[in-house]
Amino acid sequence: MPQWRTMKRIDFLFFDAGGGHRAAANALHEVIKRQGSPFDVRIVNLQEVLDSVDVIRKLTGLRSQDLYNLLLKKGWTLGSGQMARGMHVILRIFHRQSVKALEKHWRESRPDMVVSLVPNLNRAIYFSLRRTLPGVPMVVILTDLADYPPHFWMERQLNHVICPTEKAVQQARALSYAEDYIHRVSGVILNPAFYDAKPLTPDERAAALKELGLDPQKPVGLVLFGGQGASVMLSIARRLPDRQLILICGHNAKLRAALQALPHPAPIFVEGFTKNIPHYMQLANYLIGKPGPGSVSEAVAMHLPVIVVRNAFTLPQERYNADWIRENSLGIVLKSFRNIAPAVDSLLEPGILTGYQAATQRMQNRAVFEIPEILDEILSRTPEQIQDPVLT
Repeated sequence: MPQWRTMKRIDFLFFDAGGGHRAAANALHEVIKRQGSPFDVRIVNLQEVLDSVDVIRKLTGLRSQDLYNLLLKKGWTLGSGQMARGMHVILRIFHRQSVKALEKHWRESRPDMVVSLVPNLNRAIYFSLRRTLPGVPMVVILTDLADYPPHFWMERQLNHVICPTEKAVQQARALSYAEDYIHRVSGVILNPAFYDAKPLTPDERAAALKELGLDPQKPVGLVLFGGQGASVMLSIARRLPDRQLILICGHNAKLRAALQALPHPAPIFVEGFTKNIPHYMQLANYLIGKPGPGSVSEAVAMHLPVIVVRNAFTLPQERYNADWIRENSLGIVLKSFRNIAPAVDSLLEPGILTGYQAATQRMQNRAVFEIPEILDEILSRTPEQIQDPVLT
């Protein structure tokens, strides 16, 4: 158990764009409480801090995070790389206003450390913090497996960065981050529930599958596309008529109803939003989904091989995740879910499946338990005397 220092106030910054940033902040906060570390953690929604300068809200009536979630729910992600570049232009135009809004927040909250779990805004966060509280360290925790440069997670500035992969470490070095500002951890933040889950005995797993109407003697696929679900889940179910499936639809009630009404020769179980993902992963043999860093890393932690796609519709910041899956032999990457049936057939071949399962067991992600000690070590350093940056 680490020797903790005196109580420090830490602001965890998140956005509700996609859900993974809030989930990471909450998971890290939960572990900090369990460890008894002396951090007074405040979970701060940056959308609320920056509402006054949200140009998307002014133009459409929707908050930026709500528009992003709508695009995910509808599957309107083609051209998302160009949209990201356009958003960076908007952020640059409104940089001064964002900095001023953040300065007001820092003057009121006066944290001892700021931890950003959001991309895109770290330049404004850094500038505002340096102008108001120049000795306070800023830490950026990537909730993606790597950066999507330029100006996504990492900027050319003196903040700490916590990297879940060697790829992210190399990206930080390429931006001339000092080695003692680069902190390598063993993966992205996962909810401690994935570590708490007690392994099921064969009899327990069989009983749980029967309770869902599934045959424990046949393979089960878990279909998961984040908290908003995705319409492609209907196509996947139609293309796998002879495969047992657990389909998690999140907050998408319309999708859930459509799947429940879908004729399907093999048994399926359709679930809405749930916090019981670790349990469903214990019941499944493989995961079908998008290459999101959270769901992929959760599946690997539960020793599930994955099947994902990487194409023009894939969010640009998630494309490296597919490469990471290939590099570590953790599953199959397709160009389209039109090929999902032969991919599942291939995955479930005895020698292939055991090979993928062995690869998942070699991955040991303990990041959520490693990060609190890193934060404490950063706080123990002598505050840097950094000259206030010129606001440009």
